[in-house]
Amino acid sequence: MNVSDREKKPQTGGCGGETGITPQQRRRRARIAAHASWANTSDRTARTSSGTKAFLERFERQVDPDGALPDEVRAAMAKHARTAYMLQLAERSAAARRHRARSQDP
Repeated sequence: MNVSDREKKPQTGGCGGETGITPQQRRRRARIAAHASWANTSDRTARTSSGTKAFLERFERQVDPDGALPDEVRAAMAKHARTAYMLQLAERSAAARRHRARSQDP
């Protein structure tokens, strides 16, 4: 196969060279891979620790972008910012559920 033939073949994004995979099949395969990966993870905390750390640091940067506050004050403010964020997420989730319920009514 020469270069021009390879350029004409549709790219599948690493799905084993298969063409014509539907979005539903891609999602299903991704879910299978994710579950298989977590099944092989013995230390879940270690696997997610860098993401958790970055998530928490986000709120510290939000409340004290210059790093001028004492650690305990910054931590307390960050905790409140994180709680406010989570409550906002919960409110948006409840609104989406209400909207879905109204749209499914006959």
